[in-house]
Parts: sequence; C-alpha cells; structure tokens
Amino acid sequence: MLYPVYALLFADAGLSTGEISTLFAIWSVVSFAFEVPSGALADAWSRRGLYAIGEVLTAAGYALWLIWPAFPGFALGFVLWGLGGALCSGTLEALVYDLAGDDYAKIMGRAGTVGILAMLAATLLATPVFAVGGYHLVGILSVAVVTLGGLLALKLPDSRTSGEVDEDEAGGYLHLLRSGLRESVKNRRTILAVAIAALLPGFTALDEYLPLLARDKGAPTAGVPLLYALTALAMAAGSALAGRYAASLSPVVAAAAALIAVGALIPHLAGMALVSAAFGLLQFAMIRAETSLQDEITGPARTTVLSVSGFGAEVFAVVLYAGFGLPVPLPLLFAVAGIPLVLTAVLAAGRR
Repeated sequence: MLYPVYALLFADAGLSTGEISTLFAIWSVVSFAFEVPSGALADAWSRRGLYAIGEVLTAAGYALWLIWPAFPGFALGFVLWGLGGALCSGTLEALVYDLAGDDYAKIMGRAGTVGILAMLAATLLATPVFAVGGYHLVGILSVAVVTLGGLLALKLPDSRTSGEVDEDEAGGYLHLLRSGLRESVKNRRTILAVAIAALLPGFTALDEYLPLLARDKGAPTAGVPLLYALTALAMAAGSALAGRYAASLSPVVAAAAALIAVGALIPHLAGMALVSAAFGLLQFAMIRAETSLQDEITGPARTTVLSVSGFGAEVFAVVLYAGFGLPVPLPLLFAVAGIPLVLTAVLAAGRR
C-alpha cells in the first residue's frame, strides 16, 4: 500500500523534487554496488534463502521511513531497500528457470499477472487506509506484507542450498562470479540480450514519478492510488500476454515510447491512461527480454548473469533519476525519456 504514495510522503515531509531524486539515486547506487556480488552468492549458496533475507531487509527500510520521516531516515531506508533488492534481483528468476525450463515465460507471465493484480488490490486499498490512518497505517501494513512474503519464500524448493556446491565442479564463489561475468559477454547475441534486459527494467524507474505526474495533472493525493491502479492493471495485462505470445520486441518498445511521450504532454488526467498503457507494453517487453536472456545462459552462474543485467538496469535508473533532478517541468522530462526508449527498440531490432 505504501508504494503508490511514498513519493508523496517524501514531498509532504518537505523534500524537493531534487531531494527525492537524490533518494532514488541512493537506492540505485546501493542496489548496483551489491547486484553482481549478491548474484554470485545466490549461485553459490541458497537462492531461496537469499531472496527471503532480501525481502526482510526491504521491510526494515520501510519501517525506518515511519520511525524517522526526514531526509536522513528516508536515505537509510533506501540503503536497506537497495541492499534487499540486490539480494532478490535475479535470484527468484534463476530459481524459477531452473525448475520450469521452457515453461519459464508462461509461469513468469502468470505469476507477474497475479503479483500485479495483488499490487492493484493493495493500491485500491491504499486510498481508504490512507484516509483512516495516513502514511503510518499504510506503512505498517506494507512492512507486514513484505515481511510475510520473505518468510513464505522459505517454502519454495531450492536448486541451490548451502553445502551443495561442489568445489571441484563449480569452483566456489569466485569461480561462479568469474564464470557469470564471462558468460555475460560470450558473444554478440548474449551482449545484446543482457543490454536489452537491462534497459527495459531501467525505464520502469519512471514509475517512481507517476504519483507526482498525476498530481501535476490535477489529481488529489487521495485519488493518486486510483490512478496508479490503472497503471497496475495495464501491467497485469502486459504480463499475462507475455506468457502467451512471443511478439517482436522492437515495435512493442517503440509504441511504449510514443505513448509515454504523448500521455505525459497531455495537460489533463486523461494523459495518464496513455502512460499506463505504455507501462503495460513495457511489462510485456521485460518478460520477453528476460526470457530471451535466460535462454542464452548455459553455465552454472545463472543468477550472476541475471545480476549483470540487473546492474545495468540500476545504472540506467540512476541516469534517469539524475535527469529528473533537473529544474525542468515533469511532463517534459517524461517525454524526453522516450528518446532512449526508442534507441532500445533499435537495439531489439538488431538482435533478431
């Protein structure tokens, strides 16, 4: 429930757009600093266990925002969330691919749809919960749900458990780290697959600014979660379709770029519908791009390769956050973000 309103929590605590962008940048810097090392750790130890720890750290970050609602508290909370996100990034995906194989896209598409619809339900509930208990009640319930998710992850089967990695066969942590880095650049197709799988999630950093964009177009604070629910619904549809159809990425990504630019520039709340549709297309493209990357990986360091892609996504997100810290109207910044998205569509066309 906290997700659609936490940018507003920062703003209502007196932070400027530039300070909020600094928080997002701290989040991403911590994430990409630990991204690849944590991926190798998941390959060498326990993917299930590392994912659970990551979720608990994220919940602790949310709790810190409630305890210390000022820039230092928000920053430390993002440090915990960044570390937790790094531990989770690629870990669950690698575990699912090991268990699902060729059914990966179908399973992740369905799981993504269920997850986004759950997020939609939480988003819709955020409005009445916020009206009753403000940011504190929304935050407490969010901490509880994320903690529960981490504990439930321990019930998943694990393809990596402590002590199962044979030193002679897998070479231990450092060998897996080097193996994953080498596999990430083993040929042109893999390099492009890593790059595309990194860039597309990087663009979803824009969703951090959706509440601010909605408010810029005239939405009241209590109504922002309802508009965010529209985006969640579009993403759920994109996830469901990704599990069923293997459409070419290039036109899908190009269409998303156009919708983001046009929707952001429309000076009315109706423009948020186009922006939401763009995020639905991005969700479709992310699952298909990730599936293509998974299919390219043949070695034992699957999570490490996925973490290399995650590292790239975080670096690109930092670039976006830096750009959004400029003293430029928010709708124009969204429109300009469509340019690198078009370039990503060009990369996807070149991989075919």
